[in-house]
Amino acid sequence: MSPEPEPGLTDVRRHSTLVAGGILASRLAGFVRQRAIAHYFGTGSVVDAFNAALKIPNLLQNLLGEGVLSASFIPVYSRLLAEDRTDDARRVAGAIAGLLALVAGTLVLIGVVFARPITLVIAPGFTQEKLELTVGLLRILFPGIGFLVLSAWCLGVLNSHRRFFLSYVAPVLWNAAQIGVLVGFGVAGLAREPLVVALAWGAFVGGALQFAVQLPAVLAVAGGVRPTISLRPDGVRRVLSAFAPVVAGRGVVQLLGYIDLTLASLLAAGAIAALSYAQQLFLLPISLFGMSVAAAELPALSGAHVERGRTDTALISLRQRLDSSLARIAFYVVPSALVFVLLGDEVVALLYRTGAFDEPQVDLVWAVLAALSVGLVANTSARLLQSSLYAAGDARTPAKVAALRVVLGAVLGGVFMLQFDRVGLGANGLVLLGDLPAFTPVAASLRQQTDVLRLGAVGIALASGMSAWLEYHLLRRALHRTFGLWLRAGGQERAPILIAAAAAALTALGARALVAGWRPWVATPVALALTGGVYLAVAHRAGVGEARNLVAMLDRARR
Repeated sequence: MSPEPEPGLTDVRRHSTLVAGGILASRLAGFVRQRAIAHYFGTGSVVDAFNAALKIPNLLQNLLGEGVLSASFIPVYSRLLAEDRTDDARRVAGAIAGLLALVAGTLVLIGVVFARPITLVIAPGFTQEKLELTVGLLRILFPGIGFLVLSAWCLGVLNSHRRFFLSYVAPVLWNAAQIGVLVGFGVAGLAREPLVVALAWGAFVGGALQFAVQLPAVLAVAGGVRPTISLRPDGVRRVLSAFAPVVAGRGVVQLLGYIDLTLASLLAAGAIAALSYAQQLFLLPISLFGMSVAAAELPALSGAHVERGRTDTALISLRQRLDSSLARIAFYVVPSALVFVLLGDEVVALLYRTGAFDEPQVDLVWAVLAALSVGLVANTSARLLQSSLYAAGDARTPAKVAALRVVLGAVLGGVFMLQFDRVGLGANGLVLLGDLPAFTPVAASLRQQTDVLRLGAVGIALASGMSAWLEYHLLRRALHRTFGLWLRAGGQERAPILIAAAAAALTALGARALVAGWRPWVATPVALALTGGVYLAVAHRAGVGEARNLVAMLDRARR
């Protein structure tokens, strides 16, 4: 095990590209998985139960997994490597692995034993039949999530050694196991409830495979690290001292997700499924362009001891790094939000319209996706700002900011969903299904009606997008207090990116008219190609750095 050199901007770009490549492969596998789920289940109660059962143990993955370990473990481990303290780094990695396995195993056991009361608390609006199915699925899924937590430890070690691709592509196996189960048993004609149980077992096996494929690479780069349960190795206490506030911060954000789940359980059948399908698309640009850049920057900033680099030269360098990364994020995320809003129905139809997933459900998921996209730029940019504060040793501020986001998101979500749930998608378009303003959920008997799809999930999504902007602006102010830097979404290239986005928006509207009535597998690629081509051309002409890099790369590939 040897220390890795500190990367410059070019290396960070290359590393973030590797992260994005791995994420893209896993996300594409995720879309195939979601399409298979849509084909066999649509947006009914069975898929509501599966998504709820998967969401509940995801708290374990999100609190102990990738985001938390990246923020608490990587800074300490990377600095030990940078200081050539390889033995200490190995001992820290082993101790964290042992402690993580102990905590994760304990929580998995609690989740399996207390699956019923946990489900009653998280999804109080479920009918008895849906509740029973959710409890059974939860007891299968919880142990599989434990493997995903250990996979996140692998990611932390590999990222610190600048090995970025494997950990982000490994989730392909998690998705592939579920796809295999769905296709195999679905073609055999298995009924819906037994099929969703088989899907849960596929997720369990996939989690084990995701961990197993990374372990040999970890043992190779970390020099045969051995798990221990000890607080003695130098650096472990620093990891744990950062771990608590990061867990609090991530826990608060995850709490918003569970509040959304609880609220959605009080809405019409299919609301949870619609949110899940839309979030699968919404998270793609966040993962590709927000998480990838933040993941590549965190080890570099940590190894450079950002919190002690307060000289003018260091601050100039830091601003250049963050400006460049914010511009790169915005270059990809702004057109993504534009596409979700203006061409979202074409994208949803291409990916999900099959079998039980019909045209009204396409429109419902599109509406939820468009509402989520209100906060897309804020969500992706906030990832980088959080990493900057974590690298500076400040894990408490992101936690406090996240708490404020949750409060706003929960309040707005509760208010908005009640109003939107009185509006539905019928055969003739939007219809009013009750009196407004509304102050209580619709009657339980009305929630099971499927002739009209209610839009309550859109209200929850809109609240989530609005609360993301609060988080972004508060993190931006925190960075100003810490470093004296005022940053903005898009960095110094925000204006030309917005000009290119405006040209792309006009193109998207024209493309909609052009491809109207075409089959989705033809219409969507044509509309996206026209919109993306205009955006890239205008951005390149306007001098956007990432556009020029992308065009140069395409030129080299063509030669």
